[in-house]
Amino acid sequence: MITRTIDRNFANMRLDRFLRKAFPEESLSVFFAVIRKKKVRVNGVVGKANQMLVEGDVVNIYENFKSVSEDDKKGESLPLASAAEAAPAIPSSGATPQRPDAKSATGFAKNKSTWGRHLTGAEKQAHWGAHELDLVVQTEDYVIVNKPSGLASQPGSGTRPGESLVEYLWEWGRNEGLDFKPTIAHRLDQETSGLIIAALHGDTLRDFTRMIREHVVDKFYFALVKGNLKKDRGTISESLLRTDSAKGSKMLVGQDDENAQKAITHYRVKQHYEGYDLVKIKLETGRMHQIRAHFASIGHPLLGDTRYGDFALNREVKKLFGLNRLFLHSCRLEFDWQGEHKVFDCPLPKELRDVIKQLKPMRYERR
Repeated sequence: MITRTIDRNFANMRLDRFLRKAFPEESLSVFFAVIRKKKVRVNGVVGKANQMLVEGDVVNIYENFKSVSEDDKKGESLPLASAAEAAPAIPSSGATPQRPDAKSATGFAKNKSTWGRHLTGAEKQAHWGAHELDLVVQTEDYVIVNKPSGLASQPGSGTRPGESLVEYLWEWGRNEGLDFKPTIAHRLDQETSGLIIAALHGDTLRDFTRMIREHVVDKFYFALVKGNLKKDRGTISESLLRTDSAKGSKMLVGQDDENAQKAITHYRVKQHYEGYDLVKIKLETGRMHQIRAHFASIGHPLLGDTRYGDFALNREVKKLFGLNRLFLHSCRLEFDWQGEHKVFDCPLPKELRDVIKQLKPMRYERR
């Protein structure tokens, strides 16, 4: 007999889905068979495939799965592990780190010897990866990471195995002894830097996914755009339609198509420069490439954008200002969590601040 006690990561999950998650090496036919033959019991009662599990439920499986250790087959009740997958915690400026308690429940990251020590930009650049994740804050439920430009949010085509933020988080979680693979709740384009949320438990992930779907997580960005906008404040409300080709995916703006998705971008000019505007952006929706496609559609593409941008201008600013990346940075996240309003800020990285320093400000009156 195999015994499992449901923890928070598997709560509110169907019994058949739980079996697939808890025993990934077994075939689906095995799970169907044990359920059909009434060899699975929940709290002593024969389980059904569509039965919803709650935290604390005891699941007994009267079958010896090949992938389960001999000790477990003897009926020892073990906590569920989801094979979590390294880094000292390094708080960024702009956010107050929350110190974890070493005696807290499983899934709470431990203290590190480097807690509270600020690394220089050069140190971060030299050590970036699983060994030096830039954690803005870590709590029992989630971490917020400052992702650098050039790092993919998750594995995919064009990304080498083991070289995405998600995979670095898995390794960090494994080294921390977490019982759940840290999972990002939203994504940033590979070229975009800044704040991204990763859940440390299954229920936390479901909560953040719902919150983002309901647009109650406010996401703010800084971008440097071509030219000077006519209005210091504005909203771009144009649908986006995804197209895929050998050159990669791209969003078409304002298409009259049943598959086009509603997209709304709010912006405010922070500073006019000669030939450029620094804008702060708030997303109301979160479509792929939304900011980049929207600003390009109104004639103000982002600097360094190799997909929607002004390619001649990109070459010029690279030569003049040393801009070697997309000028788009996720600078703030706001949301309510467990009755408290949370605000996390992340300043522009050094390579973007260096570009700003070389621009010529224009005097203007805010309207």
